Amino acid sequence: MTAEIGAPGLDGASGIAVQFRYAFIVDRSGLKVLNITRPEAPVLVPNARVPLEHARNIYVARTYAYVSAGKHGIQIINIERPESPLLDQSFDAGGKLNDTNDLKLGMVSSSLFAFVADGKNGLQVVQLFSPPTTPRFAGFSPKPVPKLIASHATHGPALSISRGIDRDRAVDETGNQLAVFGRRGSRPLNRQETQGLYLRNGELYSVSDDPQTPPVAGLKQEASSPK
Repeated sequence: MTAEIGAPGLDGASGIAVQFRYAFIVDRSGLKVLNITRPEAPVLVPNARVPLEHARNIYVARTYAYVSAGKHGIQIINIERPESPLLDQSFDAGGKLNDTNDLKLGMVSSSLFAFVADGKNGLQVVQLFSPPTTPRFAGFSPKPVPKLIASHATHGPALSISRGIDRDRAVDETGNQLAVFGRRGSRPLNRQETQGLYLRNGELYSVSDDPQTPPVAGLKQEASSPK
C-alpha cells in the first residue's frame, strides 16, 4: 500500500477516477479532489468540492466528470480547472434515470454515449453529443448535450458497467505495450512518462499566461541558400 486517506477528509468514499495529477472522489457529501502529484502523499485540495446527494460512482473524460447520482441520474461536473470543479448540469431524462449506480463512456464514429447502470430500471443509453446536436463536436472536449436514446430491462438491478478496452491502447503490468485487435498503436503513458509532464527534478513544473520575467530572446537563424 502506497498511502491511505479517510475520515475526516472523506466520508464513505464510493468511487474514484484518476486523471494526471488529480484523483476525483465521490463520497456521502459529494465530489472531492485529491492532489496526487506524489501518490505516496495525497492531499485533499482545499475548497475543491461540489456538494451532491446520492453520489455513487464517477467517470472522468477530459474536462468533465460524470457522477452516477442515484435518484438524480447523472450529474456532470466541469473539471477543466481541477482545483475549482463546478456543477455543469444534471440529467435524469425527465425522471427516467432515478437509480443510477454507475456509467461508462464510449464513442461510435463521431458520437459519444454513456452506458448507464440504472438500478431497478436496467441499462440506459444516453447520447452525450453527436454532429446534429453539437456543431463543435470535433473539439477537444465538446459540451455534453445528454439525451436518453435507449433502455433495456435487466434480470435484476443494474449495479455496474464494465469498462471496454481502449482501442489500440493497452499496456501490461510492466508498462510494455500489448497488441489490441491485432494491431499496434500508441500505448498509454506509464507513471514515469506521465510525471515527466509536470515534474522537473522532483519539483512541480508549470507555466503561466503571466510570466514574472520577460521572455528570453531566441537566436535568429539566417535562411540558407539552396546548393
